[in-house]
Amino acid sequence: MKSEEKTRGMLKTAASCAITALIAAVGSTTLAQPVGAKAKSPIVLESTGAFEVGGKIISNPSDPTQTLSCDHGYVEYFIPAKKRKTSLILWHSSSTKVWENRWDGGEGYKSLFLRDRYPVYLWDGPRVGRANWGCETITYKPDYFDQRNYLAWRFGPAFGTWHPGLQFPTDDKEAWNQATRARYDEFDTLSNALLQAEAGGQAIDKIGPVVALTNSAGGWRALLSALNAKSNNMKGIVAYETPGFVFPEGEGVPPAPNAPFGPNAVPLAEFLKLTKFPMQMVFGDNSATHPTWSIHARNAKTFCEVVNKHGGDCEVLHLPDAGLKGNTHIPFADLNNVAVAQELKKWLKRKGLDK
Repeated sequence: MKSEEKTRGMLKTAASCAITALIAAVGSTTLAQPVGAKAKSPIVLESTGAFEVGGKIISNPSDPTQTLSCDHGYVEYFIPAKKRKTSLILWHSSSTKVWENRWDGGEGYKSLFLRDRYPVYLWDGPRVGRANWGCETITYKPDYFDQRNYLAWRFGPAFGTWHPGLQFPTDDKEAWNQATRARYDEFDTLSNALLQAEAGGQAIDKIGPVVALTNSAGGWRALLSALNAKSNNMKGIVAYETPGFVFPEGEGVPPAPNAPFGPNAVPLAEFLKLTKFPMQMVFGDNSATHPTWSIHARNAKTFCEVVNKHGGDCEVLHLPDAGLKGNTHIPFADLNNVAVAQELKKWLKRKGLDK
């Protein structure tokens, strides 16, 4: 009897050791990576979570005892162990998905920079994504965006015709399916941008020292949020392909308050807040020949000239000038996003934001 129990104990121990060895092997190999690929270091988190910020409470006109908490922003955060001093807030203008994965499902900026020990905050502004409980009536009407996304994101000159050398998996139908679904409904008006700026400013105040990484109209909203923040926590903005800008009254590009993405004008005393931290405006390939993105790229140059004229630190980076070819409107989700991220790391180092 004792012999049988001893045998069962030995078998149990052996099985346990085998399972432990299997787990260790899976955890230490690169089965999901191409042959010969360098093993990735693990992401070790100190904490993760989420919080709402900003917004207001409105009362039911028919019954003031009934209220609704609305128009707030939503922040999801990931804090790595041995974290760096400055955090990154990832500010989309489509969905948080574009920061989380590459077009082909590979690793996105969220993981790339967590692995590099930057605290990462994913931001959904009021009435967008996970912060969609608005204080006003919203009517949703389906629109036909797929073909427009293709052209606006500069995948090609015409739907179904890809740009040569594009950093998108053009033979992967599922990649296109995922890309065109990576959208939230948005409201690109000055009034809505200002609403988001109010909550965004409060998020910046709460997070601490932070660099805003933005995409598309998220850049415009981040500029407005920096003007709304009561702290000096905004330490930098890197705007990937923003179409929207803020200028001091009487300078730069004339305001267009009724147009999507502005630009809009503010008093010089307010604008000077944008000269207190460094900024970089980044554009991908084929932007110089695109009918609208060529205008936005020129406006970015004018914006930086005005910022620098008033003592600020702003530059425009065209990725082809850095040797990166074929990038789309969302370059941090492109196949070469590690190289795109390397340009960002160089900028963070130059500005002393990588401590």
